[in-house]
Amino acid sequence: MTAGAGQEPVTTPGLDALLASKEMVLVCGSGGVGKTTTAAAIGLQAATELGGRVLVLTVDPARRLADALGLGGVGVGNSEVRVDPARLPNRPQGELWMAMLDTKASWDDLIARHAPDATTREAILANPLYQNITSRFVHSHEYIAMERLHDLHASGRYDLVIVDTPPSRHALDILDAPARMTEFFGSRLLRWLTVPSRSRLLSVASKPFYQVADRILGNNFLQDIAEFFTLFQRMETGFVRRAAETEAMLADVRTTFIVVTTLEAAPVTEARYLLGELTRRQLPLGAVVANRVLPTALCSLDAREAAARLVQDSGEIGAALSGGLGAPAALVSRVLAEVGTRFHDFGVVAARQTERQAELASLCPLVVPVPWMEHEVDDLATLTRIGMSTWGRA
Repeated sequence: MTAGAGQEPVTTPGLDALLASKEMVLVCGSGGVGKTTTAAAIGLQAATELGGRVLVLTVDPARRLADALGLGGVGVGNSEVRVDPARLPNRPQGELWMAMLDTKASWDDLIARHAPDATTREAILANPLYQNITSRFVHSHEYIAMERLHDLHASGRYDLVIVDTPPSRHALDILDAPARMTEFFGSRLLRWLTVPSRSRLLSVASKPFYQVADRILGNNFLQDIAEFFTLFQRMETGFVRRAAETEAMLADVRTTFIVVTTLEAAPVTEARYLLGELTRRQLPLGAVVANRVLPTALCSLDAREAAARLVQDSGEIGAALSGGLGAPAALVSRVLAEVGTRFHDFGVVAARQTERQAELASLCPLVVPVPWMEHEVDDLATLTRIGMSTWGRA
């Protein structure tokens, strides 16, 4: 809605008040709903209006963040990069930074910083299985993402960190990663993997088994695994402590979760599931952002009746307009009938969107609609428009 002359712009509730009191925002949602774009737009708007240092970090392996910020040609990786303020449409009060999680680089950095001594650090990094295990180990990416958040939060370098997570089910894997790592250090699997290094007697007794394994899997394969996890186990205290701190950070009042969805049936179903999981885990749910929302004016009774009359009277109206348009009356009539029919169809979709938005509003204290954009979001100007919409600005 547009304000009249001399009036303030009309606003609806947005994310501005929510984010003003937060330090960490996790943006979740199913694939294809504009989650990365929303995270980037929120970050841009926060840097513009809230000030301070704002970091947008994507831990989604799809790595669309640079494109969403219109910076596809800029090298962005594990290290944070500041977005040049001269490229932004509005002069920001603060600084906008961005980074994309690099799993291997983050693991290397983690080992380098948290190994108990230089000997352990070098032994782990030099272990022939280290790179393969850290890149392919189940939930390795999810765990290192949580470690990265922990470090960023603890560093105090940023006033607000906005995290673009992978699609819904994988986002839940990220939330579960700290607990999984704690469980792993106390598991039978870890004890079994480290037996050869802990027990000389058992190592001798199982020597024939290892000889057979070496012939099948390669020379010293199981021994290398045992050595790696024995070294890894030396960092147990630090890993378990940080896992507990990360879980506390996710549940802290200074953290909030924003669920992004469109208002089609399948994404809304996924959003409901995600909202339910966040509630069950007692994590601080802040808002739902509903993307690609059609104008509510399409739902009005007057508009639907006008569209129906346009279809019904298209022959008569087409004949009246054909002379002025310089086109055959039959052609004009077909165009008018098609316009009326399509308007009616959009009205049906808009009505369904309104119902689903109301359903989401019953599950979350704040639902923020973002209007349908006429083209792909591939520049900072369009991203700014989305950011203003998330702030509830017309």
